[in-house]
Amino acid sequence: MVKRFIVYYKPHMKLFVLDLFAALFISSIDLIFPIISKTFINEYIPQGQIDLLIKVSAGVLFLYIIRMGAYFFMAYGGHIVGARIEYDMRNDLFKHLHELSFKFFDNNKTGQLMSRLVGDLGEIAELAHHGPEDLFISTIMLIGSFAILLTLNVSLTLITFSFVGALIIYALFSRKLMTTAFRKVRKKHANINSQIENSISGIRLSKSFANEDSEINKFEIGNKEHLSSKKEAYFAIATFTTGTNFLVDIISLVVIVVGGIYVYKGIINFGELVAFLLYSSYMFKPIRRLIQFTQQYQSGMAGFERFIEIMDIKPDIEDVDDAIELKNIKGEIKLNNVSFKYNDEDNWVLRNFNLNIEEGKNIALVGPSGVGKTTITNIIPRFYDVNEGNITIDGMDIRKLTMKSIRKNIGIVQQNVFIFYGDIKENILYGRFDASDEEVIDAAKKANIHNFIMTLADGYETIVGERGIKLSGGQKQRIAIARVFLKNPSILILDEATSSLDNENELAIQEAISQLSEGRTTITIAHRLSTIINADEILVLNENGIKERGSHEDLLFEKGFYSKLYKAQFKGYIPDEF
Repeated sequence: MVKRFIVYYKPHMKLFVLDLFAALFISSIDLIFPIISKTFINEYIPQGQIDLLIKVSAGVLFLYIIRMGAYFFMAYGGHIVGARIEYDMRNDLFKHLHELSFKFFDNNKTGQLMSRLVGDLGEIAELAHHGPEDLFISTIMLIGSFAILLTLNVSLTLITFSFVGALIIYALFSRKLMTTAFRKVRKKHANINSQIENSISGIRLSKSFANEDSEINKFEIGNKEHLSSKKEAYFAIATFTTGTNFLVDIISLVVIVVGGIYVYKGIINFGELVAFLLYSSYMFKPIRRLIQFTQQYQSGMAGFERFIEIMDIKPDIEDVDDAIELKNIKGEIKLNNVSFKYNDEDNWVLRNFNLNIEEGKNIALVGPSGVGKTTITNIIPRFYDVNEGNITIDGMDIRKLTMKSIRKNIGIVQQNVFIFYGDIKENILYGRFDASDEEVIDAAKKANIHNFIMTLADGYETIVGERGIKLSGGQKQRIAIARVFLKNPSILILDEATSSLDNENELAIQEAISQLSEGRTTITIAHRLSTIINADEILVLNENGIKERGSHEDLLFEKGFYSKLYKAQFKGYIPDEF
């Protein structure tokens, strides 16, 4: 784990080394001062060498000025190293999340992932900066102090450092308790983050049902669990710091008592005692740094473990090594003996399913929920991989094609359109970022949304709010259609794109969709059968696969399930079979 953490220092090694060099310079000056103090007390002052005292003091002042600059560089540069490492880790994690398949996001909460991206990595940044720096300075100060103190008095030094050994043993003993506590804090922090994200996202629903009290109660339970984990962590910290501070106080007491006895007996002089006391006080600084480092290490590594936990998850779907780009696509799609299920324990959604869609054809999928309509539209772009069989586009197995090239050639309009926070133009440009303003306007006109946009005070620069809250359902749909016009794909998937709209919006969107579908291989999922009467072929699905297929007129003539369903929609009831 530590080796993987250290790797992130490599791109910033120059600044990191300079930071440690500054720390070395500061530590060296700190180690020199007690020796100078001893010389002042034992030689310069008793012998009246005031000129020499002033000259040496001026030299020390000069070193302190340089030390001040070194300290500033260490404080600033060290934090920059930590911030850059945090930046690199966050980039890596965000990039990795975009490489993971839909299945991962089916099983993980958005708020928890946000916590790992923001909260956990903030703790790691502090460890990345202060950890090596504190460890380096503490090591230099302890070794330096020990070596110099041995030259003053061996027995007093060994007595003093025996308590340092006891301090280290106690710190190691307390480490396990702190590790467990910090892991629990990070987990509970992620849970409450997820709960907040979920509750705020659904705040309009909770208000519409007058369920604010229920949401507050749920949050209070999560908040109490978070508080409980914090209490455990603070108990571990309190146990650790109380014990270590007590041992530090004991060391101070031992030095002054034993050192005083040594002066009385003439084993050491007053100058050596002062130097010993100064070195002892300097020795406490690295000890306290090590205490702080231990706390930061436990908290930071708990976050890093959660970071690695995500980074070690391999995508369920990846490009093969020799994957090729899908170019000059015609749009023929074949599903050959396809079987698929979402989880190992679930029932098969598709079983030995076959479908041939000719290039440029417009087919519609109809049937009750759970028979695999949306699944078909998810496995063609490889959002999920089939368990058995294969899918081809223009005769090429999609598993031998790059996923990016497949998805660039497929445009999708769903019932629940996602609109990003920002302006209308940005949302349309999501279809193709390098499009010109003229192309954006042309796409909006084709999607029957341009006239509405021009009625707004800020036009295409109008902010739409979070998830497009300032737009109606029909307006969101038309922006989604404009995106696809801009993308200009060869294959179009429409997943109940008009099912939740009023008649006026449905008419405008259906007109845009008809223009969008022209010349493209189109797959439409629809519950409103009036929207698919012009499809080249309609497939009626049930749990056993394709039950009926044909044009709208052919299926009405057969007077089967589709005919009953179509007539039922105009009489206000749905057949039991649906």
